[in-house]
Amino acid sequence: MLRLYNTLTRKKEDFRPLDPANVRMYVCGPTVYDFAHIGNARPVIVFDVLYRLLRHIYGPEHVTYVRNITDVDDKINARAAEDYPDLPLNAAIRKVTEKTERQFHEDMAALGALSPTAQPRATEHIEQMKAMIERLVANGCAYVAEEHVLFHVAAMPDYGKLSGRSLDEMIAGARVEVAPFKKDPMDFVLWKPSKPGEPSWPSPAGIKTPGRPGWHIECSAMAAAHLGETFDIHGGGIDLVFPHHENEIAQSRCAHGTKIMAQVWMHNGFLQVEGEKMAKSLGNFVTVHELLQDWPGEAIRLNMLMTHYRQPLNWTEAGLREAKRYLDHWYELTADAPSDGMLCTETVSALEDDLNTPQAVSALHELRQAAVHGSKGAAASLKASAQLMGLLQQDAQAWADWRPPSFVQDDAKIASFIDARNAARKAKNFKEADRIRDELAAMGITLKDAKDPKTGEFITTWEVAR
Repeated sequence: MLRLYNTLTRKKEDFRPLDPANVRMYVCGPTVYDFAHIGNARPVIVFDVLYRLLRHIYGPEHVTYVRNITDVDDKINARAAEDYPDLPLNAAIRKVTEKTERQFHEDMAALGALSPTAQPRATEHIEQMKAMIERLVANGCAYVAEEHVLFHVAAMPDYGKLSGRSLDEMIAGARVEVAPFKKDPMDFVLWKPSKPGEPSWPSPAGIKTPGRPGWHIECSAMAAAHLGETFDIHGGGIDLVFPHHENEIAQSRCAHGTKIMAQVWMHNGFLQVEGEKMAKSLGNFVTVHELLQDWPGEAIRLNMLMTHYRQPLNWTEAGLREAKRYLDHWYELTADAPSDGMLCTETVSALEDDLNTPQAVSALHELRQAAVHGSKGAAASLKASAQLMGLLQQDAQAWADWRPPSFVQDDAKIASFIDARNAARKAKNFKEADRIRDELAAMGITLKDAKDPKTGEFITTWEVAR
């Protein structure tokens, strides 16, 4: 029985879909103004595992997974103006969003993520947003003020239930925009007037000035358009609980007159890099595209899955190396294994317990141990069970032959490095010798030191790291 932790109720619950023949999940996707960083990749990988598990339980044809693309946003406008100052803003926005979205899809595919059933763009659902806004104004849950449409938070009696915050905490945490035309400080924008040159559409609710939607209404409209007024699972990063998901619930329930928007709300934890918050100012801002220049996508994926999705994740290069080492061995052991092996009961049970991927990986290690001792059934089960998690998707030889895209083998250059290292060793400059060895390792070259059995001289050979 699948059990999932529900942020709304603060507990693990048995998962019972509204309709087992049409299990529906929505996950907030990227705002396409910059390449995806590893923090962005975490919900993609987490909910890809859940998508695979749901398909296993209910059948692929009975699961609908929607992950949106936010392609209208202030951050996009700012990036477009910065990157393409000589272009009209709308043309610059189009270049930024097309390039960023294309790279996002390529990077997520490299991480082994399946394509969702639908990936709607915000700009393709403006009419649905306007219809929701009109409905909210008509039923008194939203109001027009100075060419803005705002949601009136007081219209939602249990607003704040998802985040569990008091009104004072929400006001402090939301960095509420002060505006004299708001009825209440917590009221938030559904629609706003566009500045000259910005993307704009005819406004709803009788407003004459063209405008554009607020961020929160975009996801409410896209979810309803593709999954219906109520659905099973809504996911995203923990940073989206408030205000984004809180506001989605308020808009959607008030617009549709429903008791829920989604049955289960799931959120993955924060990510740090080498123990520190990731930030460009700290120089530890890592994009998936950059990582893929040095590491295979499955190593990145496994490194993510070795921490439970609700826990904070400390992203380290040591963890990546460990994940790569595990995969090297798993691929070697399963190279000749059939593709129809039995799924490991312990792996599936761990995944069904709120996506306990660390426990699932432990079960894979048990299978590895049995496979090492010659069990062909264990090797086949290791392959099938890892594939359920989106791992061991490649041919074993292709994995063994993988090299970083930046890798270029230059025998003469490698030989010069080895000569310089040998000279440093003779001069007892071991620090320099170690530095050269590490530089070669970063290039994908492993050194092997030995003594010539005939002459007793120190010799060094090298091979491409596997």
